[in-house]
Amino acid sequence: MSTRANLVAIHTIARREISRIMRIWAQTLVPPAITMTLYFLIFGGLIGSRIGTMDGIGYMDFIVPGLVMMSVIQNSYGNIASSFFGAKFGHYVEELLVSPMPNWVILGGYVAGAMARGLAVGVIVMLIASLFTDVRIANPLVAVTTLGLGSLIFALAGFINAVFARKFDDVAIVPTFILTPLTYLGGVFYSITLLPGWAQAMTKANPIFYMVNAMRHGLLGSSDVPLWTSYALMLGFVAVLGGLGLWLLKRGTGLRS
Repeated sequence: MSTRANLVAIHTIARREISRIMRIWAQTLVPPAITMTLYFLIFGGLIGSRIGTMDGIGYMDFIVPGLVMMSVIQNSYGNIASSFFGAKFGHYVEELLVSPMPNWVILGGYVAGAMARGLAVGVIVMLIASLFTDVRIANPLVAVTTLGLGSLIFALAGFINAVFARKFDDVAIVPTFILTPLTYLGGVFYSITLLPGWAQAMTKANPIFYMVNAMRHGLLGSSDVPLWTSYALMLGFVAVLGGLGLWLLKRGTGLRS
């Protein structure tokens, strides 16, 4: 296929994914908005008023970057995992595999759709946060690139989950038993400086911790880890997960019967 044909193909897949998101917006955009509003009310408003500050930052301001990243991660992952598994379940993924489209186009189209939902929810959460506190962006470039890389990483991870899933329950296992615990233990609601040494070491093995802190650096200008460490880890994950996704498509793992 020519370059123009590849661009048309990836745009078509992404447009279909985005159309699906907007068609069922009450399921894709409203629930995370309601959930994050409750987080701001309960953790930021009720509990935060008693905590006061965290690392010299108002608690409401402190949790905004983490909640934004949490919403982006969960929705990017969940969108592609359910959508691509649905394509497997309905057997129309086979039409993509036998088409002349390269594997990177198929992967890129689904990932673009998942990122669209993740980033859209992230913007919604930022707007909700602005109702509770004065949201500022200390470093817009860091904030935008962190959101993009975080969304890309978990879109790729969700794709891999969908490839290996054999039933719909398999799609929910990773978010429930791995993704949610890692997110809550990734410094969304607390600073690593509050933890004992052994807990700090465990937290530093959590990749989401670095993404949350990169986002905190983008919005608040402060972070518990060096910014270059966060970027190096995120770029490494993009390379590894992207390569794995393309390899799985090439082999047809879980896709060809």
